[in-house]
This record gives sequence, C-alpha cells and structure tokens, in this order.
Amino acid sequence: MLDIALIRRDPESVRASARRRGGDSAFVDRVLELDAERRRSLTALEALKAEKNALTASISRAADRAAAARDLRPQIDALDARVNAASADPPAIEAQISALLSDVPNVLDPSVPDGAVSADNAVVRIWGEPRRFDFVSKPHWELGEALGIIDFERAVKLSGSRFSILKGAGVRLQRALVQFFLDRAARNGYTELSVPYLVSRTTMWSTGQLSKFADGMFSDPSVDLFLIPTAEVPLTAYHKDEILGADVLPLRYCAHTACFRKEAGAAGKDTRGLIRQHQFEKVELVWLTTAERSFEDLDRLTAHAAGLLEELELAHRVVLLCSGDVGFNAAKTFDLEVWLPSDGGGYREISSCSNCTDFQARRSNIRFRRQSQAKPELVHTLNGSGLAIGRTLLAVLENYQREDGGIDIPAALVPFAGFHRIAADGSPI
Repeated sequence: MLDIALIRRDPESVRASARRRGGDSAFVDRVLELDAERRRSLTALEALKAEKNALTASISRAADRAAAARDLRPQIDALDARVNAASADPPAIEAQISALLSDVPNVLDPSVPDGAVSADNAVVRIWGEPRRFDFVSKPHWELGEALGIIDFERAVKLSGSRFSILKGAGVRLQRALVQFFLDRAARNGYTELSVPYLVSRTTMWSTGQLSKFADGMFSDPSVDLFLIPTAEVPLTAYHKDEILGADVLPLRYCAHTACFRKEAGAAGKDTRGLIRQHQFEKVELVWLTTAERSFEDLDRLTAHAAGLLEELELAHRVVLLCSGDVGFNAAKTFDLEVWLPSDGGGYREISSCSNCTDFQARRSNIRFRRQSQAKPELVHTLNGSGLAIGRTLLAVLENYQREDGGIDIPAALVPFAGFHRIAADGSPI
C-alpha cells in the first residue's frame, strides 16, 4: 500500500507512476480530498472535546460545584452526544482511504523504462548461446510423453486441463531440481522454511494479493482460506506485525512449495505442456532488508536466481520490465528468461525478481529499529523464483535432448539426480 504521506508530499510523482503503468491517476485527487476531510473532522472533534473540557473545568472552579454541575449537565450531555457522533467520522474516512489505496499499485522506480507491453522490456544481459541441433528437435510435451515420464492425458482425466503427472525419471528429475535449488539457496545464506499452503484472507491482503488478484486464486469460502499462488505470500508475511532489530537485516528466506493459480487471464495461452499450469512447484526466495540497500539487494537476488541457470548451462537473458509490465506490488522487476527451442525457439520467463520497497511491509506492518530507542521504520521486501521447477524441467528436457530421444542431465544436477541420462526408453542411467 502507498504511503499517504508520499501522496501529500509529492502527488505528481504518484500520478506520473500511475500514468506510466497505463492506469488512471484520478485516485490521487480523491485521496487528497478524503485526507483533507479527515483532518477537518479531526479538528472539529478536538474542538468539541475542548469545549466539553472547558465546561467540565468551569465546574471545578465554581463556588457551588453541585449547582454548576446541575446547570451545565444538559450542555455537557449534548456535547458528549456530539463528540460520540463526530468520533465515528475520522475512522470512517480512513476506511475509505484504505479501501481506495488497496487497489493502487506501487510507485515505479525511476530506473524502470517506459513501455506498455513486454516488447518494450529492456534486455540487460544475455548469458550463453542457444543450443543448435543437427537433428529435428522436439518440444518437451512430445519428449516427455515419448519417454513415458510425463502424462498429460491421465492428468486431464483426473483434474481437467492445465494439469500434468510426472512419472519415473521425470519425478526424480523434478526432485533433483528442488534439492539443487535449495542447496544453492542455503549456500547463499537463505533460511529454508516449510510453510502452510493455505493462508488466511488477512495474509493474502497483507502481501498485496487481495483484492486485486482475488479472481485468480483458489479458495475455500467456508473457512475463508486461500491456496497460495506462490510461497512469497507466507514467507513475506512471516514477520507480520513485528518490529525487528536492524542487526538481523537483511533476512533471507526460501521455501519449496506447490503453487496454485486459476490462470483466468490466460485462456487459450500455453495450453500445451508445462508452461502454464493450475498447480506447479517453485522454490521462492524472499528478502527483508532496508531502504538504502534494497535495490542493490535486488541485484544480488537476481544474481542468485541467474546463477542457477548458469550452473545448469542453460542459455538465458535478464530483462528489466517496462512500466506497463511491472506487477502490482513491485517498484522494479527483472525477469529471467530461458532459451527454449520449441515453437521456433525463443526466450520464456522462468523467474521474476522484484523489489516491492515498503509497499508490502506497510500492509503487513513489518518494521525495524536502527537503535533500541529509535522510531520504527518499514522494511523493504524483495522476492523472486529460484526457480520455477516445471519450467526448469522442461528447459532441461528441450535443451539437453539427444538425437536418439533420450535426455542428458546437466553436470551440476547429476549429484542430486543420481543418474546422468534418461535413456530413450525412459529409464535413468
């Protein structure tokens, strides 16, 4: 959530950010109107309280206090009623402001380039050369089915479209990727958490998933719980309503979870294969840090995620998202895009690494003190995939496929997989 003090102090920068995102900036004027109304209501309330206090004080100064109390009681009672009525105005106006700001995205960092669509994103760097085949390569869905390690047909029978079943060496490869990612996260100083897959409405709201993305979430209204769309939600909210010591920052957490999304806005897109599923797995990386170092820490987080692709020797690029492509919570985002030979070849997103500044922390009330008596400050929160398991698995299948139909296993993954190749009959060797 945006800081109303920022809107008061620099409304034009907030308007400019909203316009850069392609949104409406009219909310700024409405927030300022409500804020002025709230302050007027507070002033009026304080005036009524002062008037009541003056009357009460005059009783204590009167020569005949009982008579003064009797004479002034009707006026005091009337003021009490007015104070009670006026006391409801400021919180009611604050609720309107909060409701309005709940649907307003974060302010973009000035380094974010202008643009409306993904084609306007800026390529920051490219690592590795896309693999060139001396045979006709196959997409991962054909490879997986031919090897007997991915079953789409029975997954549809069980659950419908956008689900898959991994089998045999496919499951082992998935497990190896998880272990590899978590091992490298531990090396980079992340503390692993095992978190709930179901979280409360408050938790979803505090991390910016509600109400903006409510339609994309799976939930059980009978208990008002939501299946997590990403481990970013429980990891970020882990310190909700806490005041941390500056000496513990930055905090780095990771978690391997299943993730659940309706993909309601992606009808007809990536309907084949593992790219866009209702249920998928991911290792998520989350930082809690300070304002002065959060953008440097975003570079570190992005490097940690990109380092995984480098170790797997998968060609990829780092892309700085343009203003129209940055997510609701983020002030700045780098996407990692891995090279896939399928569909004519191209780069596809495998991780998004974002600095959410104090946007989520304000909603979650996560603060820290620089010294024991210092005023609490909001932390900055960062998140990124390190990495998406299914998309990495398909990248390995497509980039390491052999002419005989088998799959070579990247050298960095062999110690975790326990095999170096999936043979053409689907058996690990």
